[in-house]
Amino acid sequence: MVTWIIIAALTLLSILLVRNLRVENVSRKQLLLESAVGWIYNFFKGILGEEGKRYIPYLMTVVVYIGVANLIGLLGFKPPTKDMNVTAGLAIMSIILIEYAGFHKKGGKGWLKSFAEPMPIILPINILEIFIRPVSLCMRLFGNVLGSFVVMELIKMVVPVIVPVPFSLYFDIFDGLIQAYVFVFLTSLFIKEAIE
Repeated sequence: MVTWIIIAALTLLSILLVRNLRVENVSRKQLLLESAVGWIYNFFKGILGEEGKRYIPYLMTVVVYIGVANLIGLLGFKPPTKDMNVTAGLAIMSIILIEYAGFHKKGGKGWLKSFAEPMPIILPINILEIFIRPVSLCMRLFGNVLGSFVVMELIKMVVPVIVPVPFSLYFDIFDGLIQAYVFVFLTSLFIKEAIE
């Protein structure tokens, strides 16, 4: 349910932010929006290069969703990333994109051949890596979000007034945004590896 709330809020915010965009005499809102989008785009382009820029919109969407999903706990909602089904879904989508990127770049024969690189003896390890990567992405995001939630609840039980505020700033804001960054950063590195 919280994911649907996030989708609705992000859709409404997107509609409000992109209304009345102009080429000349741009507003401060438009400059700020273009700067933020440009910064995120250039960050991923720096990792993926020209050949990987087709995957940047996905990565930008995921980082915004995970960031908002991790921060929504500040509004009293349960973060969706605290549910393993959500993190598993994100990880599966990312691994499908990673393998698609390799297949698209190398073709079917080259993609299959890449599993035997650098030497054929590690073929089983490279195949196993297809299943390890999404589990790693899923568990890292889920574990960190759940861990910070548990720590915050324990702090609130022990000292319910004032003391949880600085910890909330760390666990809910800083750690939540770091987890969004780590998830998409690793995904972009895996895509870069697949298309090289």
